[in-house]
Amino acid sequence: MDSAPNFILLPLLLLSLLLASIPLTTSQSAADTNSSSPSDSDLCNGVFVSYTHTKGSKIPPNDSSNQPYRFESVVTVLNNGRDELKSWRVFVKFSHREILVSASNAVLSDGSSLPLSVENGTVFAGYPSSDLKSAIQTAGDVTQMQASVELVGTQFGVAPPNVPLPKNISLVTDGWKCPKATQKGKNVLQVCCMPDPDFNNTEIIDNEFLPRQNGDLTIMYDVIRSYSSNYMAQVTMENHNPLGRLDNWKLSFDWMRDEFIDTMTGAYPSLVDSSDCIDGPQAKYYQALDFSNVLSCARRPTIIDLPLTKYNDSVFGFKPYCCRNGTILPKSMDPSKSISAFQMQVYKMPPDLNISALSPPQNWRITGSLNPDYKCGPPVRVSPSQFVDPSGLPSNKTAFASWQVVCNITQQKDTSPRCCVSFSAYFNDSIIPCKTCACGCSSNRASRTCSTTSPALLLPQQALLVPFENRTELTLAWSYLKHRPVPNPMPCGDNCGVSINWHLATDYRGGWTARVTVFNWGETNFPDWFTAIQMKKAAPGFEKAYSFNASALDINGENNTIFMEGLPGLNYLVAERDGDNPLKNPRVPGKQQSVISFTKKLTPGINVPGGDGFPSKVFFNGEECSLPSIFPTSNGNKLRHISAILLALPVLALLILRV
Repeated sequence: MDSAPNFILLPLLLLSLLLASIPLTTSQSAADTNSSSPSDSDLCNGVFVSYTHTKGSKIPPNDSSNQPYRFESVVTVLNNGRDELKSWRVFVKFSHREILVSASNAVLSDGSSLPLSVENGTVFAGYPSSDLKSAIQTAGDVTQMQASVELVGTQFGVAPPNVPLPKNISLVTDGWKCPKATQKGKNVLQVCCMPDPDFNNTEIIDNEFLPRQNGDLTIMYDVIRSYSSNYMAQVTMENHNPLGRLDNWKLSFDWMRDEFIDTMTGAYPSLVDSSDCIDGPQAKYYQALDFSNVLSCARRPTIIDLPLTKYNDSVFGFKPYCCRNGTILPKSMDPSKSISAFQMQVYKMPPDLNISALSPPQNWRITGSLNPDYKCGPPVRVSPSQFVDPSGLPSNKTAFASWQVVCNITQQKDTSPRCCVSFSAYFNDSIIPCKTCACGCSSNRASRTCSTTSPALLLPQQALLVPFENRTELTLAWSYLKHRPVPNPMPCGDNCGVSINWHLATDYRGGWTARVTVFNWGETNFPDWFTAIQMKKAAPGFEKAYSFNASALDINGENNTIFMEGLPGLNYLVAERDGDNPLKNPRVPGKQQSVISFTKKLTPGINVPGGDGFPSKVFFNGEECSLPSIFPTSNGNKLRHISAILLALPVLALLILRV
């Protein structure tokens, strides 16, 4: 009798257990589904870039209107593509007046050193590892596929818990395209970048090294001999810009791993000092090395070229392309002088004490005395350079390892030109001078007695030969004659070391002529000087220069540039010097002058006096000069020749003013 109820209860018990297990199984399945959902980076089949703000805090001083805050963030670059990502570069468009203090595993691609204001954004380049392997190459080893850059800096105006995210991030390595980054949550900005289908990257993928790039100036860092504790490097700078040039070049860079320079040939540190080694870890490790002979232990040394007299010096010189006082010319002037080179012996520190542990310096910068500004990218590993075998055999010898640094001419923000141009013409007896403060003015208002905003006053022709500080009386007399107002205070000078006068000399049916005069108001002589004139319409009609060596120059497919230099043996622009009687006569500038002629056959319809006969850009030794904003106009005195009476008028007016 008892077995029947048990027989009935047993199936019910099993059924209840089965029903109870169903919700549990469903819940577990949902949990499994949620945990296995792919992340945004997993869904990216290209390069995934993210910016994550990790921490922020208020820092002194207390300023309610302009409060600074510390920020910490991480930029992550993950290569999920099929091929290796070589020489990665990421742009971060900061937007809160950020000052970057430190960045791990990366350097700034323009060669700038930290701390640095990056309020307009900056590009990071990988260092010491600049390449990211793919998952296919590493079996998914994220440590070789990913780079993380930890940033620390200061931003203004965004108080925690608000997050100062940048406006955008993107991968700027050649051959990649990125959409606009999207925000994830409160503190993450991310983007998935894909290969550009219009970019031919076959050469990049198939070769071990990146191809060499073009630039206005390239620097090769070639390791030509390598040992466990030190190596010999050759640094070669080559000018590729037809208007680029360097005088008295100074080259600087940052050692990143406590290296120091023991010896050099072909160049020299601007400061010979080994104290940083003696006080640092270098002297402790190299106890047997005589540090009194070490040339430089600076973390950022500055290298300068040697004078010509050291070229045949067996200790310091005797190297091809060295010892030219830091002059690098355009190839159009002299190909052999478009290159400068030197060698240096570099000692390494632990843990890099093996023959293949090589790391080039970073943050390269090169400057000249009156030359364009250059911005240099990071060193990029390229195929080893080849050199002529020193044994004399008909073979080449390769470098142990090679890196290329590409530098391009740039216009620095808030920088002034270092040369200026004045305009004059046969139909107007006044000269339009260089602009007020064309090459900058003192920022000390208390000590300034002139106006930085008033336009420069028109000049008589003879005033061009007089330094600005001696022109006041001539200028006032000319303004009096011309019935032109004189501001009080008077305009400041142009403050330029070099000025160029472009004078429209004649204009006739079949052609026209101009006279170019180059003035050197500084204390530096300019050997092998050049000037380049760009004209929008008139350049194709150029015929010849009578006292200069001149030729038409094709730049970027446009025939709009006239390149001029001194004749052989006369290509030397001297510095300003004292007058014959220094107590009475003003100083005399160095001067070179030539007339140049044009034909109208190749430029029909040209309006020479209306502006086509004046340059749109002028360069001196590669530096772009400041131009007037107006052209001379006809004032009714269309005089083909300046009479002696006219030249004497300012002097007569000056005598009247003194009475």
